[in-house]
Amino acid sequence: MHITKDTAVTLSYKITDPATAKPLDAGHVAYLHGGYDNIFAKVEAALDGQAVGHAATVDLAVADAFGERDEALVRTIPKAEFPPGVKVGGQLQGPGADGQPQVFNVVKIKGPVVHLDGNHPLAGKALRFACKVTEVRAATPEEIAHRHVHGGHGHHH
Repeated sequence: MHITKDTAVTLSYKITDPATAKPLDAGHVAYLHGGYDNIFAKVEAALDGQAVGHAATVDLAVADAFGERDEALVRTIPKAEFPPGVKVGGQLQGPGADGQPQVFNVVKIKGPVVHLDGNHPLAGKALRFACKVTEVRAATPEEIAHRHVHGGHGHHH
């Protein structure tokens, strides 16, 4: 089966810094192909029409990856307002600048202050995305309705 609109695609992937080849992330991901914004658009374009076993490497500029860092998403809160049990590396959900829920990464706890960052950890970086297609199947009607892959390396409800 070839990768076309409304196919569920599973990839093994490795993300590196294109300048230094430093590994940044690796794993497996499943996404719904066909413009659902489940994966980087340039990666989706490189995989369109391909099949299991196909390997691709795509260089992503900052704008094509996680975008520029937004310093408005960096904030501090008093440690007294900090929920118990959350540590550096953990995440909190709070209101973003637009009032909508936003996930913040806990980056530092210093004295009476907790430093939070709502940017993706790879925001502001160009990336090299190398992947290999490990599975292609027809998406279920439910996956298409929900706009993402369920189970396996996809979304769990």
